[in-house]
Amino acid sequence: MAKAGEIRIWVAYALPDKQDLVSLQIPANSTVKQAIEMSGFLQKYEQIDLSKDSFGVYGKAVSLDQTLNDEDRVEIYRPLIIDPMQARRKRANLQQ
Repeated sequence: MAKAGEIRIWVAYALPDKQDLVSLQIPANSTVKQAIEMSGFLQKYEQIDLSKDSFGVYGKAVSLDQTLNDEDRVEIYRPLIIDPMQARRKRANLQQ
């Protein structure tokens, strides 16, 4: 349970082989950017780029200045390696 003036949130970063999830108690009215900075992921995963990557809260895209609410789950999205349509075509061709 969060202390007065704080909220409890999670920050998630999915890698190809695992998901890293951190639970934090942060000041109320904190932003997505502040939560990511407090999570330690920027130091742990050098490939995260706040200026290029996308972010969400429970699967809905948000900006870095989005204010968080209690029990929110911040998600850091990696860039796509291949376009999903191309991947489907490639799988379909392999099945023929």
